[in-house]
Amino acid sequence: MSTPPLASDTAMILAAGLGKRMRPLTASQPKPLVRVAGKALIDHALDRLAEAGIAKAVVNVHYLADALEAHVLARKLPQVTVSDERALLLETGGGMIKAQAHLPDPFFALNADNIWLDGPKSAFHDLSRRWNPETMDALLLVVPHARAENFRGPGDFHMDPLGRLSRRRDGRIAPFIYTGIQLVSHRLLRDAPEGAFSTNILWNRAMAEGRLYGLSFTGRWFEVGTPQAIRPTEEALTGG
Repeated sequence: MSTPPLASDTAMILAAGLGKRMRPLTASQPKPLVRVAGKALIDHALDRLAEAGIAKAVVNVHYLADALEAHVLARKLPQVTVSDERALLLETGGGMIKAQAHLPDPFFALNADNIWLDGPKSAFHDLSRRWNPETMDALLLVVPHARAENFRGPGDFHMDPLGRLSRRRDGRIAPFIYTGIQLVSHRLLRDAPEGAFSTNILWNRAMAEGRLYGLSFTGRWFEVGTPQAIRPTEEALTGG
């Protein structure tokens, strides 16, 4: 079976956060430069983009921006454009709006601290095969608890038989966790608030319109949010 074409040749990597949960490792370096298995976190993500054939990446920067900018611009593949948020941290939604001129429709978006092992096909090809711009504003890669390493929490979403997502209810457990990877239409970004805001605002509108979808990931995904998660992640990646 041939590999389906990618839905986009561009991904935005959300890398501007303060990395508070990763302290003290982020006292002198941005979280995306914290090393796991001999490689900076953001390089794990950029390497996956290059392997999938995604040619361009937009990386937003804020905390200790000079170091992160120098690191990503030194790469050859993918070709990196920096979205500068030094003056104001815009959060996930505001960051996409600021970078929108560099982002085709649709585009991939992912968190800078994502580490995963693909299933039979790359996550980006799986999302591309499932993508339907007529019915979707965003397609989120979600993972069941059994495939989420180092994760402790009640989950994020329920998914109906058609793939439409709904939020976990208070006091309940939801079967799917958001991996930090999604495929986004510019339609999701329409009429967005000004300044800093979370993508959750846009997702909530898409959910209300029945246009927020999920895809269950077939590989392994690693939550690397704290220093304590680094060693078990490294052991899993290197086979112990």
